[in-house]
Amino acid sequence: MTTPSQVTLAQPQFAVTSRYYSTATATVVTPQGKTVVYLKRRFLPSPDNFALLQIYTVTQGDRLDNIANKYLGDPLSFWRICDANNVMSPDELTETPGSQIRITLPEGFALPSYA
Repeated sequence: MTTPSQVTLAQPQFAVTSRYYSTATATVVTPQGKTVVYLKRRFLPSPDNFALLQIYTVTQGDRLDNIANKYLGDPLSFWRICDANNVMSPDELTETPGSQIRITLPEGFALPSYA
């Protein structure tokens, strides 16, 4: 019988633009002996880690993928806006017209300073 330490598992490959790109994996062995690879929990980063570019005011019918495409150039980057606004559910950001959304640089990037 093969033990977990003898099993070679391929690491999931996520695009550099994926929210899961740097999320570690772990393994668990079921009572039936099957080894299962899973993603470890991803915690939302602190909004303080994001440099604000602008504030966007939500209008009726807005969708976060469209906002992400307009301001970030990629509709699949909607999760970056969620992170910057400390929310887990994308619909939460656009459900109330008039609410404001922070549009930011990716986590850890700073605005250039001009002296």
